[in-house]
Order: sequence, then structure tokens, then C-alpha cells
Amino acid sequence: MLTTSQTYVLPLSTNSHGTILVGNTRVTLDTVIFSFNQGATSEEIASRYPSLKLSDVYSTIAFYLDHQQEVEEYLQQRQLKALEVRKQNELRFDTQGLRDRLLACQAAKHPC
Repeated sequence: MLTTSQTYVLPLSTNSHGTILVGNTRVTLDTVIFSFNQGATSEEIASRYPSLKLSDVYSTIAFYLDHQQEVEEYLQQRQLKALEVRKQNELRFDTQGLRDRLLACQAAKHPC
């Protein structure tokens, strides 16, 4: 399990849903690490998410590089949870039925 308080003074906190956030923002650890892994620099990440402080982005990336396996496990767990939620939503909401109704309205050329 990934812990956010070791020997670092980290800008990371965990909200009530178990999501790790960076700084005093709603920007997730997932977002920063995904951007970093896509080749964005710390400066680019901070400019994409103006609520982030540049120092928090640097600290987050340093933590990731020092604890890569733990962070990757956390990110995998988050991805699995997202897939689970998506499946549940697809079961609850009939997207094909909605699509069919919208196409029927479009074919009839009147607003739905």
C-alpha cells in the first residue's frame, strides 16, 4: 500500500475516497504522473494546472521516482476501480437505447 508520509515533506494528501491529491488542490497524483510519463516537464504540468505550485510538482515527481513501484501499484488499483465504475454505470444506464432514441429524433428531423 502506498503511504504518503515517510521521510519526505510531501504535498500529497489522501481524500475520503482514497484518492491522492497534490498540494491543496483537487489535482490527482494520477494526473501529474500521467503528464510526466507523457513527457511533460514540471513547468509544463504546473502551467497546465494553475492551482498547482511548481515546487509541489517537483516534490511529487521526486516521490514518484523514489517510489515508482508503489506508485505504479496505486495507479493500477485506481485504473481497475475506474473500469469497475464504468461497467456499473453501463449496466445502470442504457446507452444503446439513448443512442437509438437520438438517432430516431434526428431521422424525424425534430428536436428531442
